[in-house]
Parts: sequence; structure tokens; C-alpha cells
Amino acid sequence: MSAESFLGILIHSWSQSTAKALEFHLDGDYLIGGLFDIHLVDDSVYLSRPETIDCSSQLFSLSSYRRSQLMRFSVAEINNSTNLLPNVSLGYELFDQCSDTKNFPGILNLISYNGLIQPWNEPHRNLSHSHKVIALVGPFTSTDTLAVAPLFMPDLIPVVSYGAASSAFSQKNRFPSFLRTVHSNKEVIDVMVSIVQHFSWRWVAFLNSDNDFGIDGLELFRARIKDTDICLAYTKGLNDNTNYSEVFKQIEAQKINVIIVFSTNRNGEALIESAIQLNNRNKVWLTGDTWSLNKKLLKMKGIEDIGTVLGVSQPVIAIPGFSDFIYSTTNQMAFQNTEENMFCNQDCNCSSLSPDDIISMDPSFSFAVYSAVYSIAHALHNVLQCGAFKCNGNTKVYPYMVLEELRKSNFTLLNISLQFTEDGDPKFGYYSIVFWNQRGDAQEVGFYRFFPSVSFFINTSKIQWYTNEEVPTSVCSSECPLGYAKTQNGIHKCCFNCEICPNGTYINSAEDSYNCISCKDTEWSKEGSTSCSLRLVEYIPFTDTSAIVIMVGASALVGLILATSVLFAINYNTPVVKSAGGPMCFLVLSCLCLCTLSVFFYFDRPTDSYCVLRFLPFLLFYTVCLACFVVRSFQIVCIFKIAAKFPKLLNLWMKYHGQWLLITVAFIIQAILITIGYSISPPKPYNDTYWYADKIILGCDLNLQGTSGSLALLLSLCCLCFIFSYMGKDLPKNYNEAKAITFCLFLLIFTWIVFATVSMLYHGKYIHTFNALAVLSSLYSFLLWYFLPKCYIIIFQADKNTAQHFQGLIQNYTKTVSQ
Repeated sequence: MSAESFLGILIHSWSQSTAKALEFHLDGDYLIGGLFDIHLVDDSVYLSRPETIDCSSQLFSLSSYRRSQLMRFSVAEINNSTNLLPNVSLGYELFDQCSDTKNFPGILNLISYNGLIQPWNEPHRNLSHSHKVIALVGPFTSTDTLAVAPLFMPDLIPVVSYGAASSAFSQKNRFPSFLRTVHSNKEVIDVMVSIVQHFSWRWVAFLNSDNDFGIDGLELFRARIKDTDICLAYTKGLNDNTNYSEVFKQIEAQKINVIIVFSTNRNGEALIESAIQLNNRNKVWLTGDTWSLNKKLLKMKGIEDIGTVLGVSQPVIAIPGFSDFIYSTTNQMAFQNTEENMFCNQDCNCSSLSPDDIISMDPSFSFAVYSAVYSIAHALHNVLQCGAFKCNGNTKVYPYMVLEELRKSNFTLLNISLQFTEDGDPKFGYYSIVFWNQRGDAQEVGFYRFFPSVSFFINTSKIQWYTNEEVPTSVCSSECPLGYAKTQNGIHKCCFNCEICPNGTYINSAEDSYNCISCKDTEWSKEGSTSCSLRLVEYIPFTDTSAIVIMVGASALVGLILATSVLFAINYNTPVVKSAGGPMCFLVLSCLCLCTLSVFFYFDRPTDSYCVLRFLPFLLFYTVCLACFVVRSFQIVCIFKIAAKFPKLLNLWMKYHGQWLLITVAFIIQAILITIGYSISPPKPYNDTYWYADKIILGCDLNLQGTSGSLALLLSLCCLCFIFSYMGKDLPKNYNEAKAITFCLFLLIFTWIVFATVSMLYHGKYIHTFNALAVLSSLYSFLLWYFLPKCYIIIFQADKNTAQHFQGLIQNYTKTVSQ
């Protein structure tokens, strides 16, 4: 048989069956209830007492009427099928649910049997006849469903809604027998947020119906954008009393360019009509699936002036045979409804409708109704254990059995595999993303698929923005330039000031655009950086030219010290060696040699031992050197000036070996001070990152608190030495050891003043070279200006290295002083 012949037979069968079928009722072996808001009640009407309402006198909704006809068509198609429920007829009982609070008679009729309702707290006498229907298709809105569904839940009568999208219905503890063939608000909100993020809109308004559906959408939207960079700048619940002029003033005052509308079809129409009338222009409107395909608004005059309208819609799936069904049944139904007795709210009052009016109406939720009826039919098919030609007529069908099979649904309808999740939500379908073009059509420009995995696509080139080619922007504050961090201005994170990140920090906008992140100690960055760079590590290696020069100088110093020691040992009994200090000379020269060790530890990468040896030899043994020169300068002054006036003091000094006692005490005190200081805070490697942003200068941290005692002792000895040596500045010319010591001290002081000045002005790696040079200069000052002149006399002026020569100098000085 050809497809044309089969379709002709099907249409003939429909027309024959209408003789017995009313628009709201059809007899059958099993009844399915249906609730459709064919008329809409004005909720603002105040009633002084509870009462039912005649829905047919209210505002007519052609789109809802179209959906009711889809259910009739679906049942008729199933009854004429030889594969689904063979030899079993489905019937329906439809009601016009125009209000959620004023037309319960129809709902009570569905859960009754012979006009009686079995109380829930009493056991059923005859369970097979406890309800009129085995399942319910509908209601459409979330508010209506919240009012109706609890009446069906106690007896587990399946409620398969084709429009209730509130997330509350996914809670199976509250709605155990609820299923739906539309995606929940949560998924619609996911699609909307994905669109907003795709176009980088950050500053949006959210207008929602002031009912369960809209409030649920608002709460889901707030939760969804919590961890995003989208800000909800303005929100308003829409109802029949909304002042749209004030709404648009608020949106304009806050410079919001994107308006998300999550409302019923009725509120959506009122909103857009107001926008046109109030000349609200140049906005992006993003609407949900309730009215994104509203043909009335699509063709409305002035719709192109309000801006760009994008919508999230259920895909338009053509239902084969539906148009033919409408053409064959519309006129006959209108005639019959006027003659038959009908139950409350089973009157359409729509005799003036033409088939073209119905067919051309908003096709939204068509497949949702179609699949809801087929889901129930397939579940009943499984309960009745139907085969290819007949079903098991002996099986008693209870609603809970249909519910159990509904949950396990797995069949194909119009090439779509229908299944439900554990929460009763559809495990199939997708959303289309539409654009209202200038021809008055809802043009598909993208999609959002849920199963088997999430996929999202928008063809932006198909969208004609009100800004011509550019995508409109909607932000509270413009994005900060690279290297700038946001500082929130007000309660919204989208409103901010931009502040450049300082040196040593960077901004990573992908992770946190509000805080500058500090670089690590080993990294650096310029002002306004987006990343850190490794610092250049600097120190003076042994191979550095300056290091080589200084180490050669230190080695030469050691060589000169050894040579001087040998020369002094050979000429130990000569007057020059004795006047220089005799055995004390060898102690000074030995300490100078040991101090030289410090110089070699100013180079290469510092370690803990390097830092200790950099300072310890010099502090300890240079103390001995200074103590020796203090003693020596005191002895010179004592011989020439104090001995005559204080002979007992000289005797005591000589008797108790005062010079060695003073040197030993100074050495012991310095050793104790160094031990205590190093115990508290030993010198350790230090990475200097303060003075240079891009460098790390490796050095040793000498804690002044730990070394202050040692330095104070050195300074004290230096002062004493200077005082005693200065007192002997007028001694005999060729015997003036005091003058040599004074000059050495001047060089010593000058060297460290220069080093202190350089260290305040320069902080690079060569500061350690200057430090080593200062140490070496301090050692050379005593060797060159105290010992070297004496070596010269020993080698080249032997006539002055005699006892007679020194006695003559002393006698001449004594005569001069006595005169």
C-alpha cells in the first residue's frame, strides 16, 4: 500500500470517529487525562469568596489550543496504529485549565471513579477502579503543575508534563510520579548563560514572570553565574501590574544593553509590546523557550526597532499528518461542541477558528505533547505485554505499573530516541538558538545539545545586529588593559577601576583579574607585567678579573710577610728590629698573614662556611694586630715621656709583662664576642633582591646585632692606638715609630670611610670586590708603612742599624726636651 493510500484511509478513519468523539472527550479502553490552558485568567481579578470559573469566557490562547489538538491527534494516531497497543483503544479526558486556583472540578474528575474520590487514608476497596485515568498529560506551566501534581502523587498516577520546567519537579521525594518531555529550567538557563558568555556580555538585566516558573529561573540564573564574570545588574518580576516605563528607565539608567527575559508567553508579549510603545531601542533581548517562536510578536509592527532578539527554543519538529488532522476535524468539532452536554471547562468557544490559524500558530512544545502521549502509550503497551497483533486483556492495569514502565522508556519517535533520567527529566532533545530576522521569521543560528554529550554552536555571521556588523557590548566597566588589575567599585564585581600592577607583581586575568600576584624571590617583573621572569643571579667567581687581581695581591702580601719575617729573624738582635717590637713583630706579621685568608672567601658562590670564614679570620686576628700596635705605641710614649714622670708605672708594666697581658686579654675578649655573636646570628648566604628588580646579588648577611661587640672592640683598639701614637708624633725623626703607626691608622680609617661611601652608593655584585679590597688595603697599610721602612734600613742603611746611632738620637731628643 502506498503512503498516499494509507494517509487517505487514516483521514477517513478520523472523520468517521469524530461522530463519537468530542473535542474534550474520547471513550477508550484506557483513559489519559489532559490539561491545557486554552484560556488564561486575569489573576488581578479580586474575588470576595472562593468560586470556580468559566474558562471559555476568558482570554483565548491559540497556541495552547493547538497543543490540545496535538494530544487528540496523537491518541487518534495511536488508535489507528497496528504496532502500538494493537486491539486496545486509548481514550482521553481533556480540561481547560485556565487558572491554577479556580478550576479544580476538572482535576478532581480525573482522579475520581463514578464521581467519587477514594480517601487517601483508607484502603481501596476496588483498586482497579480507583481512578478514571491511568496517566495525565500536562499541565503546561510550572505554577499550574505545582497546584495539580500533589493530587496525583499519593496514588503514583503518572503526570507527564509537556511544559512545566521548574527545577523543583526533579525532586523525586516530592514528585515521585512526575515526568516531563521538556528540559528543566536549569538546562534552559545553562543555554542562556552559554550565549551570554559566548558574546562576552557581562552586564545584564533579568526580567522574569512573577510566578513559580520565573522565580525558579531567576534563582537558577543567580546560582549559575556565581562563579562567572557575569553580573546581574537589574532584575524585576513581571505581572499584570508591572510599570514597564519604570522598568525601562532603570535599565537605561544603568546602561544595560542585554535583557534576559524568562517569562511566560503572556508576560513576554506585554513586555515587548511595551518596549515598542515606549520606544525602547537598541537592546539585545534574550528569551527562553516559552515565546521565542511567538508568531504574533515576530510579525508585530516596530519589532525591528527594539534591537536584536535572540531566543532559546525547542526545535521545530514537523509532526507528519497533523495538518491533515486539523483540516479534517476542526469544523466538525465546532459543530458538535454546541450540541453535546459537556463537563465544566470543556468548552472551547472557538468556532471561528480556521485550520490555517491553528496550523500556523507557534509550534513550540508540539513535540513535547506528542512525545508525552506516546510515552504513556508505550508504557501501557509494555504493561499489557502487547505482541504484534494483540495485548493481554487479562492484565489489570494500575497507574503505578504505567509509571514503572514510563521510567524505563526506551523507544524511537520520529527518529528521536526517547528516554528519561532517574529524576524523570528527558534524556533526549536539544535546544535551537534562533534570531528574529527582518523578514519576521525565527531563524535558527545555532544549537545546544545535551545528549550524549554537551555541544554548543552559534553561527554569529547569520545574526544581523542592531549595531550593523559589530556584536553589541554590555559591560559596567571596560576591560582593563594588559598588566592592570581590577579594583571592585561598588557591589558588583563587573564595576571596577583599573590599577597597574607594580614592579615585582603580575596579573593573570585568566585565573584572577582582581589581584596582582607577587613574583617569587627568584623572579622579577616590570610594572604592568602579565608574567614574571627569572632574575639574573650574580656573584664574583674566582675567574673574574677583579677577583684574580685581588687574590694575586693577597698572595703577594703573604709573600712579603714571609720575606719580612725571614729578614727580621736574621736581624733579630739589631736595634731596628728591637725598636719595631722585637718578638711582637712576628706576632703581628703572623696575624696579618692569617687575616689574608678572609680575602679569598669574598669570591665564588657563598656558602655557610664561606660566610663564616669571610669575616672570622679578619675580625679575630686583626684585633691582635691592633692590640700589638696599641701596646707598641704605648711603650714608645712610655719610654720617652711617661718613664721620667711615672717610673713605678714603667716598672709594673715591665714586671708583669703588660704588653702580652693586654694582647692576650684583647684576643680572648674578641674570641668570646665572636662566639656569642655567631651563636646568636651566624653569617649566612643572603640573596639581595632589594636594590635590583631583575637581579639577585649573592652575598653574606652579617648581622650587625651579632657583630656589634666585635666591631666595637676593634674601634676601641683603633682609637687607643691613635691616641698613643699621636702623643708620640714629636719623637726623634729616625726613631719615630709612633708617626708610622699614626699614618697606618689614617690609611686604615680612610680605607673604610671610602668603602662605607661606596657601599651606600653602589649595591651591585662588585661591592664584595670592594670589601675584599678594603680588607687587603687594611693589611697592606701596616706592612708597607710600618714594616717596609725598617726593612729598607736593614738592607740599605746598615749604618743606622747600630746601637750608637739610636743612643745618639735618644740623647739629642732628651737634651731638646730638657731645654
